Amino acid sequence: MTFTLIMIVCVAIVLGIAAMFGAAVSKGYDYKHKVDPLPEDAHEQDVETKHELK
Repeated sequence: MTFTLIMIVCVAIVLGIAAMFGAAVSKGYDYKHKVDPLPEDAHEQDVETKHELK
């Protein structure tokens, strides 16, 4: 009787942890990543400005 109760509790804990893991992974995949614009535009403007100064 005691062994059965312990096994039920252990299985419930494992299933709970698996559910939390699945929820965390799902939330991670749903996150919308934002990317900063490339800094090349600012670099090109600096180069053009230097050429105009010469």
